[in-house]
Amino acid sequence: MPAPVPPTHPEPAAQPATDVVRWAVFGCLLVPAVLLALGDSPGGAAAVALGLAAITVACRVLLRRSVREGSRPSARPTEGAHRSDRAPRVVRR
Repeated sequence: MPAPVPPTHPEPAAQPATDVVRWAVFGCLLVPAVLLALGDSPGGAAAVALGLAAITVACRVLLRRSVREGSRPSARPTEGAHRSDRAPRVVRR
């Protein structure tokens, strides 16, 4: 039997995050180019590029943290699960 071939693509959870970052980088390059083509000042286009780059970096950090946290098993009970050994409280009117 042949040896298994290791996957060449990233895990499915990380791929959408990578795609989002790629599109964000594309936008960081496209928006200043369009601003310059429409006659905006180079300083204004550079400021927009820096602002978009900062937002892209922050989103990338949050996405990576989310993927990392999502892959770890949670010690907390799932939302809505009732884990108490007490009897439920009855409200009387």
